Amino acid sequence: MWRSWGKSTVKIHDTSSSPSTHFACSSFKDLPDLCLDDEESDSSSSQFSTSKKPLPSIFHRVRLANSLLRSWSTRPPESVFYGQPGPSISFPGAEKRIVLYFTSLRVVRRTFEDCKTVRSILRGFRVSIDERDLSMDSGFLSELQQILGQRKLTLPRVFIGGRYVGGADEIRQLHETGELKKIVQGLPAVEPGVCDTCGGYCFILCDECHGSHKLYNDKTGFMCCIACNENGLIRCPSCSCALL
Repeated sequence: MWRSWGKSTVKIHDTSSSPSTHFACSSFKDLPDLCLDDEESDSSSSQFSTSKKPLPSIFHRVRLANSLLRSWSTRPPESVFYGQPGPSISFPGAEKRIVLYFTSLRVVRRTFEDCKTVRSILRGFRVSIDERDLSMDSGFLSELQQILGQRKLTLPRVFIGGRYVGGADEIRQLHETGELKKIVQGLPAVEPGVCDTCGGYCFILCDECHGSHKLYNDKTGFMCCIACNENGLIRCPSCSCALL
């Protein structure tokens, strides 16, 4: 009734020579041999089918993808500094320094954070920087609008050596790729420290009106001081923020 136990007639294929089993049992030391086996198998198969072009191996495709990723990551960002020459600053001393238009107000958080980041990056190079805070002097806004030819502007804006470089995104990308360091290499270095006169704010109180922006005359009464801005401040004459 029951089949007697005997030798089975089912043939079991030997999988010891299978490529997948061979790869699973092999160590990383056998990778060159595996690549050689793949190349030999491809060459042997190409003898039977010469009409089809053999596909590149997986190692070749990974190496090609890595090279493309490296080339994309080191590509300079799209900026007017690399394309057409940007607008130049016409006041003296701009070709030997960095001019930064920014704001120190916390009205818009993203703008404030961008200005703070760019200032930190530029100050790390220890070169002469002319920081122009639009919240301290509204004249900087009209000056920047005239230079760029735009009414609506975003901050910060950076000029290096009298040429326009870009905003926060361009400065970050140039700094990450190492191109920003190459751009500022030709600028004269400055000694680290804070100005004793203005404390690093680049502005001091006006000597004429003492910060009130008002002057009194016996004949005309009160009048606006023409020596300072609307905040009663003037540019510090003794720190690196002052123009040459």
